[in-house]
Amino acid sequence: MNQTLRILVVEDEPLIAMVLEDYLESLGHEVAGAVDSVEGALAMVAGGDFDAAILDVHLRGGEASWPVADALVAASKPFLLATGGHVEPPPGRHAQAPVLIKPFTMDGVRLGLDGIAATA
Repeated sequence: MNQTLRILVVEDEPLIAMVLEDYLESLGHEVAGAVDSVEGALAMVAGGDFDAAILDVHLRGGEASWPVADALVAASKPFLLATGGHVEPPPGRHAQAPVLIKPFTMDGVRLGLDGIAATA
Protein backbone atom coordinates (compact mmCIF):
# COMPACT_ATOMS: atom_id res chain seq x y z
CA MET A 1 0.00 0.00 0.00
CA ASN A 2 1.35 3.43 -0.90
CA GLN A 3 -1.42 5.48 0.70
CA THR A 4 -0.44 7.39 3.84
CA LEU A 5 -3.19 7.20 6.43
CA ARG A 6 -3.81 9.32 9.51
CA ILE A 7 -4.57 6.76 12.22
CA LEU A 8 -6.36 7.30 15.52
CA VAL A 9 -5.00 4.93 18.20
CA VAL A 10 -7.36 3.99 21.04
CA GLU A 11 -5.28 1.99 23.54
CA ASP A 12 -5.13 2.19 27.33
CA GLU A 13 -1.71 0.58 27.83
CA PRO A 14 0.96 3.27 27.26
CA LEU A 15 3.71 0.86 26.18
CA ILE A 16 1.45 -0.90 23.71
CA ALA A 17 0.30 2.47 22.34
CA MET A 18 3.93 3.60 21.90
CA VAL A 19 4.88 0.39 20.06
CA LEU A 20 1.85 0.73 17.83
CA GLU A 21 2.70 4.39 17.10
CA ASP A 22 6.27 3.37 16.20
CA TYR A 23 4.98 0.66 13.85
CA LEU A 24 2.57 3.07 12.17
CA GLU A 25 5.27 5.66 11.59
CA SER A 26 7.71 3.02 10.32
CA LEU A 27 5.04 1.93 7.85
CA GLY A 28 4.74 5.49 6.56
CA HIS A 29 1.52 6.44 8.31
CA GLU A 30 0.78 9.36 10.59
CA VAL A 31 -0.60 9.05 14.12
CA ALA A 32 -3.56 11.42 14.29
CA GLY A 33 -3.82 11.00 18.04
CA ALA A 34 -3.69 8.45 20.82
CA VAL A 35 -6.36 8.24 23.49
CA ASP A 36 -6.98 5.79 26.31
CA SER A 37 -10.70 6.13 27.05
CA VAL A 38 -14.09 5.99 25.40
CA GLU A 39 -14.64 9.66 26.26
CA GLY A 40 -11.37 10.73 24.62
CA ALA A 41 -11.98 8.56 21.59
CA LEU A 42 -15.50 9.89 21.07
CA ALA A 43 -14.12 13.44 21.12
CA MET A 44 -11.55 12.51 18.47
CA VAL A 45 -14.19 10.82 16.31
CA ALA A 46 -16.35 13.94 16.55
CA GLY A 47 -13.38 15.98 15.32
CA GLY A 48 -12.95 13.60 12.41
CA ASP A 49 -9.35 14.54 11.55
CA PHE A 50 -8.18 10.98 10.77
CA ASP A 51 -8.65 8.32 8.10
CA ALA A 52 -8.95 5.14 10.16
CA ALA A 53 -8.62 3.88 13.72
CA ILE A 54 -7.14 1.04 15.70
CA LEU A 55 -9.50 0.38 18.58
CA ASP A 56 -8.59 -1.66 21.67
CA VAL A 57 -11.64 -3.76 22.57
CA HIS A 58 -11.20 -3.47 26.36
CA LEU A 59 -10.02 -0.24 27.90
CA ARG A 60 -8.95 0.54 31.46
CA GLY A 61 -11.36 -0.41 34.21
CA GLY A 62 -13.20 -2.85 31.97
CA GLU A 63 -14.57 -0.04 29.82
CA ALA A 64 -15.90 -1.57 26.59
CA SER A 65 -15.05 0.37 23.44
CA TRP A 66 -18.24 -0.50 21.53
CA PRO A 67 -19.63 3.07 21.73
CA VAL A 68 -16.48 4.19 19.89
CA ALA A 69 -16.95 1.48 17.26
CA ASP A 70 -20.55 2.66 16.82
CA ALA A 71 -19.36 6.26 16.38
CA LEU A 72 -16.72 5.18 13.85
CA VAL A 73 -19.34 3.35 11.80
CA ALA A 74 -21.65 6.39 11.95
CA ALA A 75 -18.75 8.58 10.77
CA SER A 76 -17.86 6.11 7.97
CA LYS A 77 -14.35 5.65 9.43
CA PRO A 78 -12.83 2.18 8.97
CA PHE A 79 -11.22 0.57 11.99
CA LEU A 80 -9.40 -2.47 13.27
CA LEU A 81 -10.42 -4.07 16.55
CA ALA A 82 -7.30 -4.70 18.63
CA THR A 83 -7.46 -7.51 21.16
CA GLY A 84 -5.35 -9.97 23.03
CA GLY A 85 -8.36 -12.24 23.02
CA HIS A 86 -11.68 -11.11 24.38
CA VAL A 87 -13.85 -13.45 26.39
CA GLU A 88 -17.07 -12.71 24.59
CA PRO A 89 -17.50 -12.04 20.88
CA PRO A 90 -18.14 -8.50 19.67
CA PRO A 91 -21.75 -7.37 19.39
CA GLY A 92 -23.39 -8.59 16.20
CA ARG A 93 -23.19 -5.14 14.63
CA HIS A 94 -19.37 -5.36 14.80
CA ALA A 95 -18.93 -9.09 14.22
CA GLN A 96 -17.44 -8.49 10.76
CA ALA A 97 -14.92 -5.84 11.85
CA PRO A 98 -11.33 -6.84 11.06
CA VAL A 99 -9.28 -7.88 14.10
CA LEU A 100 -5.67 -7.06 14.92
CA ILE A 101 -4.35 -9.63 17.41
CA LYS A 102 -2.02 -8.66 20.26
CA PRO A 103 0.88 -8.86 20.63
CA PHE A 104 1.22 -6.68 17.55
CA THR A 105 3.79 -7.29 14.86
CA MET A 106 4.69 -4.78 12.18
CA ASP A 107 3.53 -7.25 9.51
CA GLY A 108 0.22 -7.74 11.32
CA VAL A 109 -0.36 -3.99 11.51
CA ARG A 110 0.59 -3.56 7.85
CA LEU A 111 -1.75 -6.34 6.72
CA GLY A 112 -4.59 -5.00 8.86
CA LEU A 113 -4.22 -1.51 7.47
CA ASP A 114 -3.90 -2.83 3.92
CA GLY A 115 -7.22 -4.56 4.47
CA ILE A 116 -9.04 -1.38 5.44
CA ALA A 117 -7.16 1.10 3.21
CA ALA A 118 -9.65 0.76 0.37
CA THR A 119 -12.41 2.13 2.60
CA ALA A 120 -10.32 4.88 4.22
